[in-house]
Amino acid sequence: MEVHDGAELCFPQLLNTSCRKPLTSWTEAVFLRILLSSLSVLTVTLNLLVIVSISHFRRLHKPTNFLLLSLSVSDFLVGLVTFPGVILRKTSCWFLGDLICSLYKYITTLTLCSSVGNMVLISVDRYVTICDPMLYTTRITVGRVKLWNFLCWLFSNLYSTVFVKNDLFQADRYVSCNGKCVFYVDYVVGFVDVVVTFIVPVTVIIVLYLRVFVVAVSQARAITAVTLQHSVTVTSRKSELKAARTLGILIAVFLMCFCPYYCVSLAGGNMLKTSYGTFAICFYCFNSCLNPLIYALFYPWFRRAVKLIVTLHILQPGSREANVL
Repeated sequence: MEVHDGAELCFPQLLNTSCRKPLTSWTEAVFLRILLSSLSVLTVTLNLLVIVSISHFRRLHKPTNFLLLSLSVSDFLVGLVTFPGVILRKTSCWFLGDLICSLYKYITTLTLCSSVGNMVLISVDRYVTICDPMLYTTRITVGRVKLWNFLCWLFSNLYSTVFVKNDLFQADRYVSCNGKCVFYVDYVVGFVDVVVTFIVPVTVIIVLYLRVFVVAVSQARAITAVTLQHSVTVTSRKSELKAARTLGILIAVFLMCFCPYYCVSLAGGNMLKTSYGTFAICFYCFNSCLNPLIYALFYPWFRRAVKLIVTLHILQPGSREANVL
């Protein structure tokens, strides 16, 4: 085995089994730590506000919002676990051991899979709302949405377990030294992962939203021809079309952020081995920070809820009944 300079090793006392320290300059390491730490804190804070808002205020207990709640839980875990893991893996040695490494990869895969599943459910929700509004209240109920969320997380949990099951038993196959947490994906597993968690769900999302777009355009044209006596109906349909547009933006941003990650996954190998791999994972993580910012830009209820939260009005009796819509 090649002998390394002890000053460049993660564990100088393990001369023959230690990994080298990451080849990053002090300036680059500090910049990455500050940038990714800031994004991590921002992601955790913003998504926690979404979680508290939808969980606390009863008027927000609607099917679509519970789907956004599930997505926010995924994004919250990305900020809490994935971002710090990327910082540690990119700028220093991994001192947390193989067990924590496997747990980190499990949570990362779990959040990725659940985010994709939530996006599919959001697309289905919008499809029924716009294309079959008369049956929406009977087909899309709070109880059914909670069941869908449960099944989404259950499948994500099972998939993540299978995806990283070899880590604890065949870690030496991928890591030949101490001090690294390698997210290795071989070509077969990478291809299956891309098909199951990207190609199939994205195809479903695109097909549903193309249909939503066509129907939404026709409804928008019809609204302009409606007389004032139907103003209540018109207002309702405008609100639904605006919600469809907002969630369409959410899905478009999701696709742009996740495409680089899946390109790396399909290529296989150590996903942090190249600078492009690092960029792809950071871009995927950044999506979790963007989602609540989209809510803040397009959802007035979120801004009102945040105001009540940061001013501690939610601690007052009866605050759950506040009208934030």
